[in-house]
Amino acid sequence: MSKEINRIAVLTSGGDAPGMNAAIRAVVRSAIYYDRKVFGVYRGYEGMIEGDIVEMNIRSVSRIIDKGGTIIKSARSKEFRTPEGRQQAYEQLKKHQIDSLVVIGGDGSFAGAKIFGEEFDIPVIGIPGTIDNDLYGTDVTIGYDTSTNVVVECIDKIRDTASSHNRLFFVEVMGRDTGFIALRAGIATGAIAVMMPEEEMSIEQLINTIDRGAKTRKTSSIVIVAEGEQHGGAAEVAAKVMAQYDHYEAKVTVLGHIQRGGSPTVFDRVLASRMGVKAVEALLEGGTDVMTGLINGKIELVPFTSTFDKRSKLNEEILRISKILSI
Repeated sequence: MSKEINRIAVLTSGGDAPGMNAAIRAVVRSAIYYDRKVFGVYRGYEGMIEGDIVEMNIRSVSRIIDKGGTIIKSARSKEFRTPEGRQQAYEQLKKHQIDSLVVIGGDGSFAGAKIFGEEFDIPVIGIPGTIDNDLYGTDVTIGYDTSTNVVVECIDKIRDTASSHNRLFFVEVMGRDTGFIALRAGIATGAIAVMMPEEEMSIEQLINTIDRGAKTRKTSSIVIVAEGEQHGGAAEVAAKVMAQYDHYEAKVTVLGHIQRGGSPTVFDRVLASRMGVKAVEALLEGGTDVMTGLINGKIELVPFTSTFDKRSKLNEEILRISKILSI
């Protein structure tokens, strides 16, 4: 028999992602629409342990749908990984009579949510918010579309100066474990090469690719490097290339945390809104230990365990297209 849900808490955990505020807004307003109390937990699990919990209302989430980051902040918590830390977090929830939880974050956040829910018999629903788009069980995660658009906008500007000075630019983007951002941005910007953790490319192969462009009178080249690729990042790749190649002046740009910021795109705002509503409705219908996922255009519920055991893979068709168009 499912528990009656009356008081819902929402938190954001791990790295921030554009669209998290839209998800928070959707959770708060959906809970109030269904006549439930809703609370914001500030600074993720760390804030839960410390009791940084505030009741929210409709006005608490006014004018935030267009804002990047997260108004309830995010943090990583080593203490929550311990039974003692989780017990303390549970005691704080009890003080507010909170009986359910919505966690917006990635697989690490969901792993903590699953353990916490099982230990204290609290229904928990996850909403996938990560710019890396590497969570299994959803076609797209909140923040990925915005971050990719930010990368494309930056590279478009870099291309202007690269063309003006016959330069070779190495642009490093986020992607410690996956090349989702790098690959899609590579197609969108006409990069000559994309270097990713999933696809090993030797320095010799990269130089051959650059040479091929030079033979067709390419006046500038953009190489996109995911931070987790095998050579160690854009600076390392550039140094190895220029040790063997002097046709261009080489420049390195590391986009860094600029990729996390900015106003979320329409796609991310709508996706986050749909997932936020679904999360609240799932709780009210007795759901737990699941995350919301976009699958073939529909918002579905995916078991947490599915997100732990597997990783999303690059779209083979997009990868094939990238190789064809980079000539």
